[in-house]
Amino acid sequence: MVTPGLSVWVVDDDESVRWVLEQALKQAHMIPRCFESGDAFFRSLHREKPDVIITDIRMPDMTGLELMEQLSVQNTDIPVIVITAHSDLDSAISAYKSGAFEYLPKPFDIDEAVELVSRAAGQRTDLAEADMATGAQQMIGQAPAMQEVFRAIGRLSRSSMTVLITGESGTGKELVARALHDNSPRAGKSFIALNTSAITPELLESELFGHEKGAFTGASERRIGRFEQADGGTLFLDEIGDMSVELQTRLLRVLAESEFFRVGGQKPVRVDVRVIAATNQDLSEAVDAGKFREDLFHRLNVMRIDVPPLRNRKEDITALAETYLKQAARELDVQPKTLSIAASGIMMEYGWPGNVRELVNMCRRLTVSAAGAEITTADFPSEFGRFGLRSSDDWTVGLSEWAEDELSSKPRNTLLSKALPAFERTLIEAALRYAHGKRLEAAKLLGWGRNTLSRKIKELDLDSH
Repeated sequence: MVTPGLSVWVVDDDESVRWVLEQALKQAHMIPRCFESGDAFFRSLHREKPDVIITDIRMPDMTGLELMEQLSVQNTDIPVIVITAHSDLDSAISAYKSGAFEYLPKPFDIDEAVELVSRAAGQRTDLAEADMATGAQQMIGQAPAMQEVFRAIGRLSRSSMTVLITGESGTGKELVARALHDNSPRAGKSFIALNTSAITPELLESELFGHEKGAFTGASERRIGRFEQADGGTLFLDEIGDMSVELQTRLLRVLAESEFFRVGGQKPVRVDVRVIAATNQDLSEAVDAGKFREDLFHRLNVMRIDVPPLRNRKEDITALAETYLKQAARELDVQPKTLSIAASGIMMEYGWPGNVRELVNMCRRLTVSAAGAEITTADFPSEFGRFGLRSSDDWTVGLSEWAEDELSSKPRNTLLSKALPAFERTLIEAALRYAHGKRLEAAKLLGWGRNTLSRKIKELDLDSH
């Protein structure tokens, strides 16, 4: 599951690799930034921090391992994905020992790389959002959909019921889970959060239930799992829809019997844990497809809270942005920026495919990049408007507004005679750019024959551009 709105920095001395990753990340609605050297990367890191770093392991001025060592010295917990053409065992072991989230040998599948970025970010972005909201001392939301979330939290304030939280990625589901915990009888006990999609299925069982010494190769001592850590408190399982069917069976037993066995263990371990689960998937569809156990779904779905996407709570965007701008200013030890009326309007019109997570990152970025004390429309990155159009499925809204303006003007223009050439010119130019100038390929993308494309290029005088 791809996570939009993430800030991803790519460090690689190979320009072609930087370009490919930048385009792929932009298509996934992420916010990439590329560096050709480690020195340039660290100069920018002093002013701003990304969600995920992708670095080559062998570069002229600084190796990827040296880069990770410096990050460690600075106590920076940003997940790092290491890519390299030298896919030898020593490189892999060195990368993991240095703290890499994952090791990706070249040539790599670009879709796999984008998905890996989402998994890496899953280990820390929800916590970052929670930390920012904690600094604000409250969850913000005047929109009716958020008020319903608040009412649900209030109704459950004296309960330890199992709750299923649903919503798109980046909407702040962990924030809701923390509020449920903090306003429950378990508030004085541990709140343990685990993103199940950020951990491989092979390791997730041990992560949840722990293991005994000698249970498998490398198990040199007993390990206490998340269920035992949360005993008496709350265990939050994010992205529960990605859990394997085998682990779903073990989780069902814990929910039903309040006990489990550590990996390699012989004695049952009893716990008293409230489970709050979250997902951005439709679990009822997953049940129908045989990917999720129906009995587990009903166990988790005792109470359900739907967290709305940011585009459905536009009246909250300005207040949220002001909060995150202040938090970003505290992090960077600078004066907080303010939003101009026009900038606030742009934020409200944007589709926010990455939801609150994307808004948080945009506020951090604007705090660093905006030239003045007030953020204006000129301060937004160029891709912001393009992504806003892409994120809005109904692009005809802007077309309708243009048509109304044309009809209200005097003298009036004939709409189609003006719109059709501009429409065709825009699509042809986009197809040619995507096909790197190859007309046959561009024609196929447009659904035309090559002769039709050549005729249109001549009619619209595109050869002279």
